[in-house]
Amino acid sequence: MALSTLRIIGFILGIFLITLAVSMLIPTLTLLVFERSDDSNAFLWSSLITALSGLALVLPGRPANAQLRPRDMYLLTTASWVLVCAFAALPMVLIRHISYTDAVFETMSGITTTGSTVLSGLDSASPGLLIWRSMLQWLGGIGFIGMAVAILPLLRVGGMRLFQTESSDWGEKVMPRSHMAAKYILLIYLALTLLGFLAFWLAGMSPFDAINHAMTSISTGGYSTSDASLAHWPQPAVHWVAVLIMLCGALPFTLYVAMLRGHRKALFRDQQVRGFLGFLLLTWLVFGSWLWLNSDYSWLDAVRIVAVNVTSVVTTTGFALGDYSQWGSFAVLLFFYLTFIGGCSGSTAGGLKIFRFQVAAILLKANLQQLVHPRAVIKQQYNGHNLDEEIVRSLITFSFFFTITIGLIALGLALLGLDWITALTGAATAVCNVGPGLGPIIGPAGNFASLPDAAKWLLSLGMLLGRLEILTVFVLLSKTFWKH
Repeated sequence: MALSTLRIIGFILGIFLITLAVSMLIPTLTLLVFERSDDSNAFLWSSLITALSGLALVLPGRPANAQLRPRDMYLLTTASWVLVCAFAALPMVLIRHISYTDAVFETMSGITTTGSTVLSGLDSASPGLLIWRSMLQWLGGIGFIGMAVAILPLLRVGGMRLFQTESSDWGEKVMPRSHMAAKYILLIYLALTLLGFLAFWLAGMSPFDAINHAMTSISTGGYSTSDASLAHWPQPAVHWVAVLIMLCGALPFTLYVAMLRGHRKALFRDQQVRGFLGFLLLTWLVFGSWLWLNSDYSWLDAVRIVAVNVTSVVTTTGFALGDYSQWGSFAVLLFFYLTFIGGCSGSTAGGLKIFRFQVAAILLKANLQQLVHPRAVIKQQYNGHNLDEEIVRSLITFSFFFTITIGLIALGLALLGLDWITALTGAATAVCNVGPGLGPIIGPAGNFASLPDAAKWLLSLGMLLGRLEILTVFVLLSKTFWKH
């Protein structure tokens, strides 16, 4: 790889770090509002260290004629997530005096919008720390990548390519200029965050809790300001608001842009969106009725509780309303299956994504028809477009390595001494970016604090791989990538 390429990547990473340093001033202002200035030094020092590191990368300047090729975006994407995570962990070390391993785990979980945590005592935690955790998830949703898509075209770099390497968005271009699309996406993201804040506030949360949960809901992250998560607020209105905002975050943001540009029915004509919403509604009703028949809840309460927990798991958010691992083996196994579903492509959600299941169903149907009619020409279409060989190959490759990655991480966790439930569900929840796993240790009522440090680093790697959709990182390990 040419030196000029590394210089421009370093220049862009420096811009990201300076932006992160400025973001650290928001928790400082929050602490001043809450008159907790004792913790503000942690953010000021962290901001200073991050800003100086960013300046060190920016000051050498941008090479005059250097251009990033599409393949270089894979290195830039991975490096930006790792570097931002490394510096974003600094305030947590200085405030809570936790180990750097725990801080990186918490930060990686935040910025990949996973929602797994090693922290407890959140109800009495520093307001600056709480808002920082929520900001990390908000930035890791669309904010961080949207900012990159907006900035990179100004540096004559294909910004939309970075969005595609991170999100697997196969949607059609909604605007001729990628930086204009990014501005629309950021505006929509901000608007949905503001609406979420107002809705949570009106539903019964305090303004501080409302802004935190608005950021972590729209980013499908799942960090809360209470150890009890959403169960801390008994108001049903809070729970339904959370469901609505999680759904908004799990839908394709490019379709929101299309709606703003006059295609009013673009969102609901999309086959992926219809399948996603239909699957959720059916699961709510069937699973909610099952819980109603097997508990003392009323039918409406059962459906509400199921809707929150199912939506949280399917959209890979990570909120919890009660300990659903106590509902019996059927519920536990169902939630484990739901862990893999994910939201829509081009959204803030993780997981396999619903479109891969839909495409797999189309391929299965076509293969069955081919067995019955060997000489027939079977049309395979999705969302009105033919399924070409590239899409099918990508789907098979990703699904295979996605499964292998979970299996290898689970095996590594078991080798470190974790029981098989913790190892398997921990690996699955990390790669799928869901948050809580299953079992007494990392289930919805527990956290990841008691895991050994090696397990936390392995799970952090799993979160990164899951967020960047596996192949973005794996391509960096190939000899072909590094050949001139």
